[in-house]
Amino acid sequence: MRGCDGCAVLALFVVLADTQVTTAACIDLTQLAHSAVSIFRHFDDAERESQRGLAGVQGTGWFLSPTTIVTAEHVTAGMKLSTQDWKLLEIADRDGSQFIAARIQRLSGSQPEKLALIELQHAVSDAQSVAIRREPLVPDEQVVTVAYPAGQPHLVGGRFVQFGEGGQLAGMALLEMYEGENRLVIDHGASGAPVLDCEGRVAAVVSNVFTQSFQWAHREIRISTAWGMPNVVSVPVQMLDEFSQAN
Repeated sequence: MRGCDGCAVLALFVVLADTQVTTAACIDLTQLAHSAVSIFRHFDDAERESQRGLAGVQGTGWFLSPTTIVTAEHVTAGMKLSTQDWKLLEIADRDGSQFIAARIQRLSGSQPEKLALIELQHAVSDAQSVAIRREPLVPDEQVVTVAYPAGQPHLVGGRFVQFGEGGQLAGMALLEMYEGENRLVIDHGASGAPVLDCEGRVAAVVSNVFTQSFQWAHREIRISTAWGMPNVVSVPVQMLDEFSQAN
């Protein structure tokens, strides 16, 4: 997950408003069992050295089929996946993890951030495909997504605000996601997570967050946007050019 400090919506990076909103997820986490997963690429020694000691890259994805996972393009770029070479991914959900060789099947979409379809070398036996929503979200529609803090799936609710209208945000689905007072609950590692409507259909894929950072007493403090404003950027699932695989 990358902070969106350079985006053209800097006006959203104000102080937190006093008015807060409450919401509850409109679907249950059990509905997403074996469908939304944490994905992790562990770097080898040579890669760690070239990446200044970085152990690997973590993201989130969801099954389009038992051999295909959808995530955000920058996740596969950070993992250094390619369309040619097979590289091991750790795929985990609440019931455990497994290592499967993977590569990029294709990228889909015309936005600056595309959707990446990861091809697995063999099928995940208990994988559950997620239905795809064909129609766009409407303002204030309730949505949910999945984060994997501490390696466990966590359902987070929120709402669709609007589609981006210009620059790098043009056509992107802008969301307001939070849990209680926590507006940073969707953060690093959530890139690629499915954004679902209340019928459990994928409508978008988490791509980015709006944050602002400042120094305070030798510490870096990150804050989200004001209440009522979008704080999560997502790629509309309609960027996938084939829906048949999800059926």
